[in-house]
Order: sequence, then structure tokens, then C-alpha cells
Amino acid sequence: MNRQIILKNRPKAKPSEDDFEFKEIENNEPRAGEILLESKYISVDPYLRGRMRDEESYIEPFKIGKPIESMIVAKVVKSRNPNFNEGDHVIGMLDWKEQQLSTGENLRKLDTSLAPASAYLGVLGLTGLTAFLALDKIGDLKSGETLLVSGAAGAVGSIVGQIGKLKGCKVVGIAGSDEKITHITDKFDFDEGINYKTTEDMTKAIKKACPKGVDVYFDNVGGEILDAALQNINKAARIINCGAISIYNSTEVPMGPRPEGILIKKSALMQGFLVRDHMQDFERAIQQLAGWLKQGKLKYDETILEGFENTPKAFIELFEGRNTGKMLVKI
Repeated sequence: MNRQIILKNRPKAKPSEDDFEFKEIENNEPRAGEILLESKYISVDPYLRGRMRDEESYIEPFKIGKPIESMIVAKVVKSRNPNFNEGDHVIGMLDWKEQQLSTGENLRKLDTSLAPASAYLGVLGLTGLTAFLALDKIGDLKSGETLLVSGAAGAVGSIVGQIGKLKGCKVVGIAGSDEKITHITDKFDFDEGINYKTTEDMTKAIKKACPKGVDVYFDNVGGEILDAALQNINKAARIINCGAISIYNSTEVPMGPRPEGILIKKSALMQGFLVRDHMQDFERAIQQLAGWLKQGKLKYDETILEGFENTPKAFIELFEGRNTGKMLVKI
């Protein structure tokens, strides 16, 4: 028998383990043209929360009673497809199942000699691609500028900060504990950090950490931290809206300061970013990220929970700030 995880309920606010259900299903043998995959690493990501709502978005919502899906690294355990051999590691958008059949469509083989398989869900996966391509397409970093990053100890934010340093920027990170601040400055070479949980006035804290103002703000959280960052932007600043985890569990649309006056005064750009819009640039980005990784110029963190049964728990812990770097489940 084989287990899968389905969406049982649409969460009203923060998800709980009651919103998920484990079901046993029979294993099927691959037919001609198919491969049998065994999940090895499951990626849990904040954007999956949006897919749990029954509303129109940039990606189809999950259906009640159907398996949840995300990016997964899997191993080919049986193959009747000439393009895949038993033992191959692949990555793709797959169901939360211990094993599943696939035709191989939209799967990519992994070179595990370049990096461990799990890295392809993080620094060489969508998180690394998001960091690189958002800065490339919107950030337009220039040496000597100031880059401010929220969610700086997370999978995307930690890569963003390191790229900023490679581009010659001053980099300031915002995170949720003193330990995380120490971590991003010691390991990832951020110049300074702000613990938003112990800071009473974020606007003043950002001004102090960024005395020359903020040229690029990479936003992973939205909400009040975005409001404070906007108060500190320079002329022609670029604000990259990559994530809004602070409001993902809100039951109503929160109201806050209106940014249009600041954006006009500062001639600033504020733009949303979806990595899926830039698939044509993935290979270029992976080559650059892999090059930096090989040269020792790029480091990464992983928070790994072991056991398929802990997948919902890992997802929920994203909203509690339990992870440093990429959150994964090892099967």
C-alpha cells in the first residue's frame, strides 16, 4: 500500500493538521511509457496556502478530497519509459504521495554530482531561481546601492542577500529572532540585521540600518514591514513584491497606509514577481547559481523534517517561523 495526503478542509485562518488527511491507495505497476516514482524530498512553500483558497489566482486552487502537490525530488524505481532509467533522480510538480506513476512529462533529471538532490528544491530550485531572476528582472542592482531584504533567513531571502553582496551592495536583512540575525550576518555576510519581533518602530530601525536610504527592497512578507520600508526608499527605488506571508492567513483584506504618494514622490517602481513567468530564463539562472555554489560564493540552509507523515507539520511551521532556509520533508 501507498499513502497520499489530501486537502480535507479549506483553512479559515492558519492551517492546522485537521485540514489534511492521509489516505492509503494501491500501488500500480507502470505501463508502457510510464515510470514509477518514489518521493525523496517534498518542498513545502508559503504560496501553497493561497492554493487552499477557492478563488482565482495565478495557479489553480487545490480541490477538496484531492492530493496536494508541490515540487518534489523523486527517484525512478521502475521504468517502462526509454527516457528514464531506474535510479534516476528527477524533479517536478508532483502529488504528495509516497509513490506515484508518471509519463515523465514536465520532469527534469538531476545531476546529483553537482549538488545534493535536496538543493534542487532550494538554492538550485524555485527559491534560488526566484531570488536570482527577481533581482535580475526588477532589482537591477548596482554596486554601492542598499538592498533591504525581509524574510532574510528564509530560503529566498538568504539567497537574495548573498547575491546583493556579490553585486557590491550594502545588504540589510529583516528576520524574526536574534539567532536568525546573527546567522545571516555570520554565515551569509549580511551587513546588518533587524529583529522585527523586538523592534518597536520599524521605520526608525530601517532608517538607522540604511542611513543612505533603501534602493531596492525585496519583500517576502508584506504588511507593516512593507509599510515601514516604503518610508525609507530612495529616488528611483525598486520594490520587489515576492511574498506576503504576513497576510496569507488573514480572513479579511487588511488595510494599511496607501503607497501611491510615496511611489510618485520617489519615482519608484513597485512590481509583483512570479518565477513561473520567466521559465525561459531558468537554465541561465541555474548555471549562474551553480557556478557561484561551486566556487564557494553561495551558501544555503535547509530545515529538514523526516518522515512523510510530517509533511503537514512542516508546512504549518512555515507560518510559525520555525525554518531557517528552505523547509523540506525527507521521505
